[in-house]
Amino acid sequence: MAWDFETEPEFQEKLDWADAFVRDEVEPLDLVFPGLAYHPLDDARRPIVDPLKQRVREQDLWAAHLGPELGGKGYGQLKLALLNEILGRSSWAPIVFGTQAPDTGNAEIIAHYGTDEQKRTYLQPLLDGEMFSCYSMTEPQGGSDPTMFETRAVQDGDEWVINGWKFFSSNARTASFLIVMAVTNPEVSPYKGMSMFIVPTDTPGVNIVRNIGLAGERSDEGMHALIHYEDCRVPAENLLGGEGQAFVIAQTRLGGGRIHHAMRTVAVCQKAIDLMCERALSRSTQGTKLADKQLVQAAIADSYAQLEQFRLLVLHTAWKIDRYRDYKRVRKDIAAVKVLTPQVQHDIVYRAMHIHGAIGVSNEMPFASMWFGVPIMAVVDGPTEVHQITVAREVLKGYKATDDLWPSEHLPKKQAAARARYAELLEHEVANL
Repeated sequence: MAWDFETEPEFQEKLDWADAFVRDEVEPLDLVFPGLAYHPLDDARRPIVDPLKQRVREQDLWAAHLGPELGGKGYGQLKLALLNEILGRSSWAPIVFGTQAPDTGNAEIIAHYGTDEQKRTYLQPLLDGEMFSCYSMTEPQGGSDPTMFETRAVQDGDEWVINGWKFFSSNARTASFLIVMAVTNPEVSPYKGMSMFIVPTDTPGVNIVRNIGLAGERSDEGMHALIHYEDCRVPAENLLGGEGQAFVIAQTRLGGGRIHHAMRTVAVCQKAIDLMCERALSRSTQGTKLADKQLVQAAIADSYAQLEQFRLLVLHTAWKIDRYRDYKRVRKDIAAVKVLTPQVQHDIVYRAMHIHGAIGVSNEMPFASMWFGVPIMAVVDGPTEVHQITVAREVLKGYKATDDLWPSEHLPKKQAAARARYAELLEHEVANL
């Protein structure tokens, strides 16, 4: 039997170290430097953050998503999922551990598809944590359908000229370069006619029209750019992976990232359960503690069961990615994880918030930011509905239609077949009565 639900003692020690380190050293950064995790380090933050990064390196946990050839340890998706379960408690933790999105995905695709020069210029500084990057794909009119993208890149001698609009390009505000998806051949299927380009953010023609914030953020705090690419010229060598390869590259990037999102969601939900249980044991009303109320007990039980089911699905999917090394083969499972992520967070955070009463909906508790993570998780890396369709299509591939008028499990038909199979024995039994 190969089933095992334990982590190797050596890696568990690293997880235990990361758990204490994030709690004691990293989570305080969220309080003293809120909203600044994706901003370049200044003279005030660098003396604090750089030593923390060095301690992570000394534990061999820096950039854990990468293989040894790129400065990582080749832990794989399962171990990375377990680590992200810890890092999800803090917005600063991915920065300190070198696993922040969208840089992890961008590093992965440059590592897979980049030229030696692209790796030297963009990948290595990214891995060193000295720059941020942006994945500029979504368009205002395109929504979740990349086949509707209109941004064009036309080759002009030894340059490509990019024109078009991109929407919600996360982290563009502080990024040193963007990875831009554009139509290069409109005469063929969009799945074969799009390409990706590395575009430094200081390139003429990269016009950040405005930085869009999330709900609740002030207008000047936004990190999700509306970008107008206007006669933006980049050298031909900035083409990433080859012309027409954008969709192949995108799938390489997005598969693992969805697992990372899910495990960070596990961390958020576990924190909500922790707070819920503390509240239930600490608060009394109408003569008894909340923990003695049956409806509160039901909320705790449902939250525990829901999170355990979700966590096991995520870990099993991460295991499959490591086992098969083929995102297409695990596509159904990744999509199922993506579908469940916002639902699980919605249910558990709501219960925890509700049990806290008035203080739960105040800005003196963390539930509001947890709560707003629900609609974010429902749209990032593709909306829930798209992934539901993917799951259904992949599941249906394992089945076939019946040619019979009746379903295959129609009991009268199966009973008749069973009687026919044992007819001789049944006749003998009747004869002996």
